Amino acid sequence: MWDLPAYLGLFIAAFGAATLLPLQSEAVLVGLLLTSDYSITALLLVATAGNVLGSAVNWVLGRYIERYRSRRWFPLSEEKLGRAQRAYHRYGRWSLLLSWVPVIGDPLTMIAGVMREPLWSFLLIVLVAKATRYMVLAALTLGIAG
Repeated sequence: MWDLPAYLGLFIAAFGAATLLPLQSEAVLVGLLLTSDYSITALLLVATAGNVLGSAVNWVLGRYIERYRSRRWFPLSEEKLGRAQRAYHRYGRWSLLLSWVPVIGDPLTMIAGVMREPLWSFLLIVLVAKATRYMVLAALTLGIAG
């Protein structure tokens, strides 16, 4: 069934959850999966697309936010920014496989922008991480509910 408000709501929740907004796309996805009224594939595609695009917003913010580091309102101290940059250098782009993890994933995608991670590799790694997370969540949900 194609219910635009449900898919749009999932997209918005997934997009917002990937930014610094306190949204939970997993709860929306699980709720929609449990109704059995929607295509599992479409739900996974919509959730993944929204979440990856939200992470891309973080990457763009990271690319341009560092120019404001001397401003009083800048969200990170020099020490915290330096620590995040050193960690990213240590673990590299593969740390983006953790972009789905609550609390650390969103800042990690922003730091990737600060560190000038190429967009193509950023999108590819984040896509794999986020899609895998949603697929595992769907499998667990449907396995438990089924």
